[in-house]
Amino acid sequence: MQLPDESVQYHPSGLFLPAHEEWNTAAEMRSRHFLSPARFKELQQRLMACRSQVVAEREQQNPPPEALPLEPGFINLPQDLLDAFRRKGDASDLGRVISLASRLRDEADRLVLLGAGGSYLAAQALFGALKSAYHNELPPETRLGIPRIYFEGYSADNDSLQELLDLLQITCVDPDSREERWGCVTISKTGTTLEPSIALRVFRREGNEYYGLRSPWLTRLFAAVTSPASRLREQHKAFGVPEESLLSIPDNVGGRFSVFSPAGLLPAALMGLDVRALLLGAAAMTRRFLEEPVERNPVLQFAGINYLMYEELGKKVRVLSVWSRKLAGVGLWYEHLVSETLGKQGRGPIPQTLVHTRDLYTRGQQLQEGDREVLVNHLTVAQPTGVPIPIAMADQNEDDLNQYARKAVPDVMRASYEATCANAYAVARPSATIRVPALSEHTMGQLLQMLMLATVVEARLMGLNPYSRPGLELTRRSVLEALKTTTATSEPSAQRPGSNPDR
Repeated sequence: MQLPDESVQYHPSGLFLPAHEEWNTAAEMRSRHFLSPARFKELQQRLMACRSQVVAEREQQNPPPEALPLEPGFINLPQDLLDAFRRKGDASDLGRVISLASRLRDEADRLVLLGAGGSYLAAQALFGALKSAYHNELPPETRLGIPRIYFEGYSADNDSLQELLDLLQITCVDPDSREERWGCVTISKTGTTLEPSIALRVFRREGNEYYGLRSPWLTRLFAAVTSPASRLREQHKAFGVPEESLLSIPDNVGGRFSVFSPAGLLPAALMGLDVRALLLGAAAMTRRFLEEPVERNPVLQFAGINYLMYEELGKKVRVLSVWSRKLAGVGLWYEHLVSETLGKQGRGPIPQTLVHTRDLYTRGQQLQEGDREVLVNHLTVAQPTGVPIPIAMADQNEDDLNQYARKAVPDVMRASYEATCANAYAVARPSATIRVPALSEHTMGQLLQMLMLATVVEARLMGLNPYSRPGLELTRRSVLEALKTTTATSEPSAQRPGSNPDR
């Protein structure tokens, strides 16, 4: 088990009723909107039963039809991958991820990741949290050989797609130069999601034009992560892509729970992240979930408290309030996780993400005095990644900031967080905090696994199947039917805008 100062912690004190509070107007409001510690204690037996259910589902070989789909493989996956890597090395699934990522990094300076939903949001969250926001603009020597990373295929946005094509056409003119070669990795469990499938066709066409139809780069720089028997896998085999460039998402791992499968690990390795540290962090959180009592178990605490706040206190809007721009992607990933897992049968909280301190100036008023159907889960980082930037002294002091000259930018963030929490408590606005000690692969592994496990437990508390998504499947079918009858925007032209006729 990792040391306490390396652990992600959950602190719910900002939403519990205090003991023996003297009556006043604020105390009266807290009695209506805050959670009684006794009520949470009453729930603990059910929490333990839900944990037992979730754990038992890992081993269920032939579940009854009414229990399907059942995809709990993500729970054991981090430790299973690490164990197999220790036994088999490069021949293991993790070894194949590391080897493929190393080769793609060596052979191309630009990599396009195609995917939608869970197939790109987790990778984007890791990229945002652990890489520079300006990574793609840094010179190659500063990036230490890590390629520029682009995310596409998650939206039917013509202009966004065209702008990336234009960028590649302008900056890549010599395929013999590693700095001007690009590759494409498609991530889709089913291999049938419309947007990344269309994007793949576009980039295959672009690759044919840039590299030439007989170029070996068309097979070496295209890769896929998908299920063992998907159309996407067969499509890449038809392209001539070798087997070592085709990785698998386990059948018992759902898309939105796939961050610690090759779907998330290959992008992480392409970014130069330590994927073993990611898995170690996730495995450590799983052990806490399986072994710790409720009072020391962040997964069970987070699941149970959020469940009670939604079901019994009517907190229908669930805000993840992140106190670092680098965690904005985690917020979007968590919105997806909550929406698909809990948004069923006319129920489920509405997830939202705020990024502070930016959103104090756009949403602070609403959170302080708006509708009370809101629960805020703060996500804080104890230590910044970079050296603290001081507030400098000024000769004239026109802005009157010299009084804070011994402070630094992280002190402003901390003061804003503390003031926000104190003000919320004073007006009976419940909030809790997830504390990340610092941004690293190990802590991100803990955080993402904690949120996935807690969301599954909460679904079981609600009597829902956490792995189904019938509403989304209906939408997908409807889109395809509508597309058949949609009038074409224009006839395909012989040459698209921005293409290079001299290639």
